[in-house]
Amino acid sequence: MSFPRTSKRTAALRGGHRRPLGRAAAVVLAAALACSATAAPAAAADTARKPSPDAGHSLRDGGISRQNFYFVMADRFNNGSTANDTGGLGTDPLVSGFDPTRKGYYNGGDLKGLQDRLDYIKGLGTNALWLTPSFKNKAVQGGGQLDNSSAGYHGYWVTDFTQIDPHLGTNAELKSLIDAAHSRGMKVYFDIIANHTADVIQYRETASAPYIPKATEPYRSASGEAFDDHDYAGTQTFPALDAATSFPYTPFVPDAEKDVKVPAWLNDPTLYHNRGNTNFAGEDSTYGDFFGLDDLFTEHPRVVNGMVDIYNGWIRDFGIDGFRIDTMKHVNDEFWQQFGPQVLSYAKAQGKDEFFMFGEVFDTSKTITSRYTTRNRMQAVLDFGFQGAARSFASQSSNAAGLQDFYAGDDWYTDADTNVYQLPTFLGNHDMGRIGTFIAQDNAGATNSELVKRDSLAHELMYFSRGNPVIYYGDEQGFTGAGGDQDSRQPMFASQVSEYLDDDLLGTSATHATANFNTAHPLYRKITELAALTKDHPALRDGAQQHRYAADGAGIYAFSRTGATEQREYLVALNNSETTQTAAVPTYRANAGFKRIYGDAAKELTSAADSTLTVTVPPLSAVVYRATDKLPASQAAPAVTLGKPTTAAADSSRLKVSAAVGSTSFNEVSFEARVPGGDWQRIGVDDNAPYQVFHDVSGLAAGTSVEYRAVVLDNAGHTAASEVRSGTVGEPTQPDSVTVAGSLNSELGCSADWQPGCAQAGMSYDPTHRLWLLRVPELPAGRYEFKAALNGSWEENYGAGGEANGPNIALDHPGGAVTFIYDHSTNVIRAAYAGQQPAAVSVPGSLNSELGCAGDWMPDCAQAQLAYDPADGVWRLAVADLPAGSYEFKAAINNSWAENYGLGGAANGSNILLNHPGGPVTFRYDPASHLITAG
Repeated sequence: MSFPRTSKRTAALRGGHRRPLGRAAAVVLAAALACSATAAPAAAADTARKPSPDAGHSLRDGGISRQNFYFVMADRFNNGSTANDTGGLGTDPLVSGFDPTRKGYYNGGDLKGLQDRLDYIKGLGTNALWLTPSFKNKAVQGGGQLDNSSAGYHGYWVTDFTQIDPHLGTNAELKSLIDAAHSRGMKVYFDIIANHTADVIQYRETASAPYIPKATEPYRSASGEAFDDHDYAGTQTFPALDAATSFPYTPFVPDAEKDVKVPAWLNDPTLYHNRGNTNFAGEDSTYGDFFGLDDLFTEHPRVVNGMVDIYNGWIRDFGIDGFRIDTMKHVNDEFWQQFGPQVLSYAKAQGKDEFFMFGEVFDTSKTITSRYTTRNRMQAVLDFGFQGAARSFASQSSNAAGLQDFYAGDDWYTDADTNVYQLPTFLGNHDMGRIGTFIAQDNAGATNSELVKRDSLAHELMYFSRGNPVIYYGDEQGFTGAGGDQDSRQPMFASQVSEYLDDDLLGTSATHATANFNTAHPLYRKITELAALTKDHPALRDGAQQHRYAADGAGIYAFSRTGATEQREYLVALNNSETTQTAAVPTYRANAGFKRIYGDAAKELTSAADSTLTVTVPPLSAVVYRATDKLPASQAAPAVTLGKPTTAAADSSRLKVSAAVGSTSFNEVSFEARVPGGDWQRIGVDDNAPYQVFHDVSGLAAGTSVEYRAVVLDNAGHTAASEVRSGTVGEPTQPDSVTVAGSLNSELGCSADWQPGCAQAGMSYDPTHRLWLLRVPELPAGRYEFKAALNGSWEENYGAGGEANGPNIALDHPGGAVTFIYDHSTNVIRAAYAGQQPAAVSVPGSLNSELGCAGDWMPDCAQAQLAYDPADGVWRLAVADLPAGSYEFKAAINNSWAENYGLGGAANGSNILLNHPGGPVTFRYDPASHLITAG
């Protein structure tokens, strides 16, 4: 969405903190194992591979997981009729919002113009058109002058949820657009909002309205009794409210706007949170007003039911095919747990069997974003993590292994009815900016040819990897811009905005002074080619994605895609370096033939006896090979062994359940769970190694035992089951002590080696990261072995892989500092040591403004920089007096978000929470473990 005075960059990585589940959510989730329905296998599954009742196929839906989206802002696409430019509000831009010379006002595009250009859009291979919100908006908001106000051209300031904004056309014109799209085989998706409306409600006490926490001023019933709204969220009951007494501020609606909102129930000020403006962190991220926009009381059943009714109406009356949901992370969990299933059920009752909803959760941590598809029962979220990983790879030529790390977290999304293959992937958008902008900024001085190649490489990665690709309108014409928000919303028709007219477009000499609908543009042709190829080879759209190879540095990243039905391997190799690269890439088969179907490389290749395929990829490009033959049918089901179910290190509300399969061919592993004595319920199917799911057990009481089993389905329909293993809900009870016992003990100052009770080898527990740590400032170079010994003895010890009484772990150490890390949820102990120190380390977070930065979440702020201490190899920032409060932070490397670390030292990990009583605090970053702590 768009904000009146700023972009959402300040909130970009603030998603780490989640409030506890309300009573209704806990009831729903606690019942999940007892009543959840087992997902049916995909309709397209080969009947020869029909699974046994205990095995299944990884979820795919040909209609949902094969979308090619075109994301368009109607006001900025094509002006089909000048008659509606002012929305019937007259010529004054401060009333009508229309001023085609200003980037923050209506520029003239409309639905008729969009319909006139449908063939241009379809020509890209588009089968799904996604519109920014098109409901009637408050035309202008702001300070009352042209320079300090802006218009609702973007659609996020809704007053009437039942009517198309008059600047864009009429409800009849929308129906005409949808019918025209459907006749071309294209679906139409609406961008919708449930979090807020336009800024109408005012507070009698103040105009600035700083946020007032619930702990300071709780909600009160109409009779004055304090209550917690969470006790009612997810139910159909709620205390009666009174605008005069129930809220920390006294809300009222000015007489001129008393009935401006439609449906009429939206004019009731007691159906809003009324707590003041959000700071995008902690509680106020859900309860606060977005710069004055009226924040709906989404815990209230009247709001839940009202929003369901509104959007069901658009499905019923207009045949909408799906919704993109704005600001999903700023709405309570219980709302989505009701809204999603109800709307989806209604859509299917209307004959929309492929109805699809995906939400905006502006966060890069999969542990956070995946909760909306698992715990909150929604179908998908926009993949913000992919955007960062794709930019890093294609634009910044970063380490190819970064993509390996990124895709390794995909299993967080796997559950009984969703997985990562449904997620829409994108390279830029209307809030953060365009991929063309990022490429130009990252490669200053590069030739236009190189910029176009990098842009093409980013699109190749997006089209060939898992997920549904999204093209942001204008990217196919090489649009760039000065940044995000208003600077990334250029018209496709001739513009009069001075800030747009000096943009340097990629791949063309054209400017924004003329219309840009050039189907011969190299990026338009490239996207069309990619869409056509993936349509002809659907395994490239939703086949299982198996990691194959990643260069250590810039170079080749390779993965395979294999359809469960076709059983034919496709190998994709992308090269982000500026020189030709060659790599021996593993495949499923030895001595197998492969034919090139995309790219500039050898036409035919044969895998070696060790099953590797030697692939050569030109600079900044991609190649795709298709196996000549199908995979040979398995003769018997492979063995499957279930690992120890453990509390997930990055999210203690989930249990990590993994399985090892005794086969390197294509297999699918179904994971099932039950409480002892209950029925087995499928909790997810994984079709690429390593096989694992992260089971959400947040609705079960801590200490509850859960039994698990895994069933493997091979490519010939054979099945085999694992032994049953049990896991326990909740963070494990930590031991009294953990010791790094090994051949290095004497170097640490112990009296002898292999001393499980040596104090100098004792680790310290970090409750923030839930890890045990021992930092050794100087360990002599040498080869060592070690294990984790618990409670000062050998009675309980863990070796390689977290195995009890397992083999010693080898450490070939070059000398210098080393950090030992033990995770009691997995029993894994490891040693980490840093290579070359980064040029800079900072602590971006919601505390940056308190440090003197210009804003929060600023990785390049001078006051947030840590200093390197060569004495012990740790980076530090001492803050003399940090005000009391709840903060979130991460570690950012080299003054940007390209490399950042969060909870548990995870790359792009969850935000770290700091509840600070006030006073001094020191931030410490260990470059070996990537852990950043505050204390």
